[in-house]
Amino acid sequence: MSTPIQTPRLPSSPRLPRLPTTMPGQLGKATALLAAVVLFLAALPILTMITMSFSAADTLEFPPHAYGLHWYRAAWHSFVSPDASDTLSMGGALSTSLIVALSTMVIATLVSVPAAYALSRYRFRGKPAVEQLVALPLVYPLVMLGLSLLLVFNVLPVELGVFRLIIAHVILALPFTVKNCAASVASIGPEFEEAACVMGASPSRALIDVILPLMRPGILAGMLFAFIVSFNEFTVTFFLYGIDTMTLPVWLYSRTVSSLDPTVFCFAVFIVAIDFALIWLLEKLIGDEGVAL
Repeated sequence: MSTPIQTPRLPSSPRLPRLPTTMPGQLGKATALLAAVVLFLAALPILTMITMSFSAADTLEFPPHAYGLHWYRAAWHSFVSPDASDTLSMGGALSTSLIVALSTMVIATLVSVPAAYALSRYRFRGKPAVEQLVALPLVYPLVMLGLSLLLVFNVLPVELGVFRLIIAHVILALPFTVKNCAASVASIGPEFEEAACVMGASPSRALIDVILPLMRPGILAGMLFAFIVSFNEFTVTFFLYGIDTMTLPVWLYSRTVSSLDPTVFCFAVFIVAIDFALIWLLEKLIGDEGVAL
């Protein structure tokens, strides 16, 4: 009686690990959907504002039943031929905003460059406290900051006028300018200054000829952020403005108090266009170098 031949069983090959469905640098479907929803919610107020600016209705209704340039023509007419009953024209408010924003940008930058250099290069007693004080306006309630500054300015024996707004806006812009300048200094090693000094330059000359040019990305980023922060600031400005020192955001708010003027949406689109142009300019000039939020 013959016995069946048993074929040897080959060992099973080890199972290879499954490759991920998405490669590094690619978004999965769920992640992409979540990102799209978040971006849409972030852009929804701006999209609503732009949609309402093209409404052809005489009253505010969303969504508009018809579209046109009616309110843009009205906004342009109110800009070139302001109503005599208005205490301040849109052109006057825009001029004040530009003066305050440009002054804030220059002063905050002049203060931030040496401050950022000192905070990055030197060790001194109370350095952590100084860094916390510089960043304090980011977390301080803006309503209380405006009220506190109003009480302080009212005690002074002189009327500061538009300088009240400039001082307040510099306080708000300092965290952005100092942080961006400090980010640039942190990427510049002390060997650059040492090499300049070895070549015969004095410490001040090495700072001006070597360090400041290398800080250019952070300085430009801080300047543009300071301008944007000042140009769009409303809460603190509302406590400090006067009839002759009304900025554009406060002027827009005043147009909505008594009656909701649809032209404010057109002016708001104009402000957003300026902000987008500045952000685009920032990306073109320096990209991601030295930008710190």
